[in-house]
Amino acid sequence: MGTNCPTEKRSRIMRAVKGRDTAPEMQVRRLVFGLGYRYRLHRKDLPGKPDLVFIGRRKVVFVHGCFWHGHDCRRGCRTPKTNVNYWRNKLARNRARDAANVAALETKDWRVLVIWECDLRRNVQITSRLRRFLGR
Repeated sequence: MGTNCPTEKRSRIMRAVKGRDTAPEMQVRRLVFGLGYRYRLHRKDLPGKPDLVFIGRRKVVFVHGCFWHGHDCRRGCRTPKTNVNYWRNKLARNRARDAANVAALETKDWRVLVIWECDLRRNVQITSRLRRFLGR
């Protein structure tokens, strides 16, 4: 999709990007389910509509794509070559929104775990992080 990508093709690609049921989210769901935990999805009554909600434990998990949420990894630090100001502002707004959602959840006594897309390459570490976070 280099810099010469026609506008209509780029628009089609960007429209295809999903906000839920993404591949990283599905991978985390499989891990959590395999550990024996059960959860709810995308609760609209909680700030940020967390990807996984553990109601009885008052814990939530967000699965963030590195690019879309501005992670500091190699993939998250990429800046598109066209419309740079738009993307810089958009990603800054996404980061601010994410921080506000986490703060709002913590104010309501929810514990929050953010899993980054790049972390999912290390299945063993993610599994142990989830196990520690969710507890017994």
